[in-house]
Amino acid sequence: MRLATIEIGDAQRVIATTDGDVIRDVTAAAPRTGLAGLLPRDRRATLRRDLEQYPVIDISGARWLPPVPRPDHIVCVGHNFASHAAEVGATVNAQPTLFTRFPSSFVGHHDPLIRPQVSDSLDWEGELVVVIGDGGRHINADDAAAHIAGYSIMGENSVREYQLHSTQATAGKNFDASGSWGPWIVTADEIGDPTSLEIMTTVNGHRYQHGKVGDMHFNAAQIIDYVSTFTTLQPGDVLALGTPPGIGHRQDPPRYLRDGDHLVIAIPGVMELTNTIQDEKQELPA
Repeated sequence: MRLATIEIGDAQRVIATTDGDVIRDVTAAAPRTGLAGLLPRDRRATLRRDLEQYPVIDISGARWLPPVPRPDHIVCVGHNFASHAAEVGATVNAQPTLFTRFPSSFVGHHDPLIRPQVSDSLDWEGELVVVIGDGGRHINADDAAAHIAGYSIMGENSVREYQLHSTQATAGKNFDASGSWGPWIVTADEIGDPTSLEIMTTVNGHRYQHGKVGDMHFNAAQIIDYVSTFTTLQPGDVLALGTPPGIGHRQDPPRYLRDGDHLVIAIPGVMELTNTIQDEKQELPA
């Protein structure tokens, strides 16, 4: 099953599909909690069983939002591919390197990514995302798979200049509308073995990044185990598992995203996330 959040007019709608062709409006199944409320195992099972009872919806004119527009936690893993760590001169630590992002730093599929007026160093980072279904604290890695609702794609993009202002990445990772994720959450039962997945990032049709999930140093279960030691994970929480090598900052010469660039991040055979870059509009003096 695939789940997403869209906007039609001024209204947010939660949609679901099992075949990719017939899209159903399942907003009524979670009127207050949105998509996050449908992610626990029992709610997903009920939704799948009753899906044909919900109305078919035409999404041709809809705006895609991040599948969970405002997760309680967005936790990202740095340097999880040894090859990416090497290209930036870092090492893979004994414990995961983590940072957080704000919901305001993300847009959905097809929305423009905003290149900020204060820097020209907006860089791409394609990543696999795990979305939590059943929350909890102190989740053992052996039990973590049962807490995963599904998987998605993230453009966990960075404004490198601001990221490198200090040893803390927060500023460079949280510019408004600098990243994206979605368009769908694909439920875990449709993925099978996630270590077989690949991640590819192209800019204007040129492939810069290609990584295999099986090459990650820390897998999803280990990340869930570690993160849940210090915070209680909630349904809809997002864990971005790290980017493979090929970032623009390490091209020769460096290549950053520019106004009009077409960024596509794909998990082949699963889905694509597509955005176009747009320069931030200059504010005119009063």
